Amino acid sequence: MTALGTKAIGRAPERLTLNQAIDLAGQFVALELYSPATTPLRVIEAIGESPEDCIRQLAERGLDPRHYEFTRLKPPF
Repeated sequence: MTALGTKAIGRAPERLTLNQAIDLAGQFVALELYSPATTPLRVIEAIGESPEDCIRQLAERGLDPRHYEFTRLKPPF
């Protein structure tokens, strides 16, 4: 993960700066799944080149990957 990617952890994908969005385009991010029981903040919890990379990062932080969705960031334009 790049230093710019590290700064994106904890931020909502739509709140990324233009430079961050360009730099991270094509990367996968992990976002907590919405459920009626919880209302997650929808912030980036992991960034990687694959869902497996995100799963590893979540597990290293003690987070359960089953509670996250993995999506690829698109270019901002």
